[in-house]
Amino acid sequence: MNYGRGKKRLAHALQRILPGPAYRAARWSFLYLQYALDFYRFRRMMHGTAGRFGRIRWAERQPCLEDRTPTTGFDAHYVYHVAWAARVVAKIHPDEHVDIGSSLGFSTVISAFVPVRFYDYRAAKLVLSNLTCRTADLTRLPFPDDSVRSLSCMHVLEHIGLGRYGEPLDPDGDIRAFGELLRVLAPGGDLLIVVPVGRSRIFFNAHRIFGFEQVMGLCAPLHLVEFSLLPDDGQETGLLHMPAPALVKQQKYGCGCFWFRKSI
Repeated sequence: MNYGRGKKRLAHALQRILPGPAYRAARWSFLYLQYALDFYRFRRMMHGTAGRFGRIRWAERQPCLEDRTPTTGFDAHYVYHVAWAARVVAKIHPDEHVDIGSSLGFSTVISAFVPVRFYDYRAAKLVLSNLTCRTADLTRLPFPDDSVRSLSCMHVLEHIGLGRYGEPLDPDGDIRAFGELLRVLAPGGDLLIVVPVGRSRIFFNAHRIFGFEQVMGLCAPLHLVEFSLLPDDGQETGLLHMPAPALVKQQKYGCGCFWFRKSI
C-alpha cells in the first residue's frame, strides 16, 4: 500500500471516530513522534560529528510540524488581491501612490517602482526608500478635496467602526470611510478598493461582508473600470474578471477587487 495514502486514510478514519479536541491531540502526538524519529535519524546521518554547523542538540530543536503538506498553502485573499492591485498600479503608472491601511506587503513592494505614502490608524514603523509611513483616521483623512490621483484601500473598509483595531464603534463607519475616499480622490484619479463580498452581513467585531450593489452604491458616481472576484473556491479558480453580480451573491466570503475612476 502507498505509505502516504495509508496515512491519509488513517487520518480520515480517526477524524470520523474522534471528537475534535481528541483528534487534534492524536494528530499532534503522531506528528511529534515523526519529528523525534527524524531528529535522531538525521543525527545518525551526521555520524555523531560536530559537522559544519556544530553538534545538533535536542535542546535547540524547533519543531515545524504543520509544514509537510503536498502543496504550498497560502491565504488566497491576501495573495491574489495584492497581485491584482500591483498589476493595476503598473497600468496606471502614477507619479505617486497613496495607500490607506492595506497590506504592508503591497506598499513595501510597489515602493520599489513608485513613491508611496502609506497611512494607517496604527503606526507602521517601516524604514524604506520611496516609502513614507504616517497615521490617519480613514473617517477623517488629512488630505484636501480632489487631491489624490492614485489611491488604494484594500481589506480595510470592512473593519471601520467595529472596534477591532481600537477605533471608535460606529455602525456607519464604513459609509464615512467610503465618503472620505471619494472626497479626496482627484478628478481623473484611480481608486482601488478590496472588500469581502457576498451576502451582506456583519461578523462583529471582525469584518463586514458587502453586496456588490452596496459597493457600487457607496462609490457612486465613480466609473467602474474593472471588477475581479476571488470566489470561495478561489484557490482552484484564481481571480475571475468581470463576473456577473449574481455570482457575487452566491459567495460566503469572496474577495471583491474594484478599480474605480473619478470623472474629470
